[in-house]
Amino acid sequence: MRFLVLGAGLQGSACAYDLMQNDLVERVVLADIDVTSLPPFLERCRGDSRLSVVQADARDHTKLRELMGGVDACLNALPYYFNVEIARLAVDAGVHYADLGGNTAMVFEQLKLDDKAKERGITAIPDCGLAPGMVNILAAEGIRRLKKADTVKIRVGGLPQNPLPPLNYQIVYSLHGVLDYYTTLSWVVRDGKPAQVDPLTEVEPVQFPEPIGELEAFHTAGGLSTMPWTYEGKVRTMEYKTLRYPGHAEIMRAIRSLGLLDLTPVEVKGQSVVPRDVFIACVEPRLRQPEGRDLVAVRVEAEGEGDEGPTRLVWDLVDYFDAANGISAMERTTGFSLSITGQLQASGKVRGPGVSTPDQAVPADLYVAELAKRGIHIHFRQEPLPPPGK
Repeated sequence: MRFLVLGAGLQGSACAYDLMQNDLVERVVLADIDVTSLPPFLERCRGDSRLSVVQADARDHTKLRELMGGVDACLNALPYYFNVEIARLAVDAGVHYADLGGNTAMVFEQLKLDDKAKERGITAIPDCGLAPGMVNILAAEGIRRLKKADTVKIRVGGLPQNPLPPLNYQIVYSLHGVLDYYTTLSWVVRDGKPAQVDPLTEVEPVQFPEPIGELEAFHTAGGLSTMPWTYEGKVRTMEYKTLRYPGHAEIMRAIRSLGLLDLTPVEVKGQSVVPRDVFIACVEPRLRQPEGRDLVAVRVEAEGEGDEGPTRLVWDLVDYFDAANGISAMERTTGFSLSITGQLQASGKVRGPGVSTPDQAVPADLYVAELAKRGIHIHFRQEPLPPPGK
């Protein structure tokens, strides 16, 4: 198997590192506009002849076509605004394609490539990170296991192991992306139909085993991807919420209400400035903890009618910073997820050919087994529920 990984940031580097751990992978080409500095965990792989690090601009389609010519799959870890064009290039080149997603409107554009992907005999799967990605695969598995699914709840958080006030948060991926999710309406399913709710609302407590303890969950955008439309009329309720330490949502709502996250410029002492740019410039250095160790907490629940009556299916995951290799939990659960999806594609183990999302294309049992090989363990339990009205 031969792979092209686009993007040498933390997630792309984690994806490339994971690919290098498989002896069946013959070649990994890692390309980005700046490849002068790789994370230490991947820098150690430079001596392996299977890894090639190449400078390339994502806007140079001629160069990208050249790189795609020698691989079986293109795994895209670049910012989401490149996803549609790169997916189109991969389909035209006849190579499998997967990305980290993050923008539902762009996923709908990628789905329009389905006919051409089928003609080329390849698979293209957007949204293959943690959320969207892993959690969507688990949620779809819950729906499939129930005779009649009623409610699906997804809860996900990337958190510091040692939180510091006032936000009790550290940057584990783009702060720009986090703030987009905090300010964009969130799609859910209510009464069987897609609907939108305000982010940072409907805060509820969620209990995890110690040492994590109680977290809070609230609506944010993006996590469900296209699932509200895929499962319209098939479930009554479906929602995605972000997990943070208690109190985070209230502070961020106050910051948002004061206009500090706005994108409309304001005049300050004769200069036009974007409030969000100023907020990020002030806050980002304070939220970066170079020595801080993170964790990822996930809970996916599906409720409905099981073989023996009302049933709740629950998948839990808590993953921690890999101190031995210097790889964050967010990199493990996101970058590794992209790698796993690509390897399943190249091995012919996903549904296809064509373009589809992870909940439709990726077999949950194979995916969970691959995570376990990497020490990322998802724990499943099944619980009876009281009959309706009791």
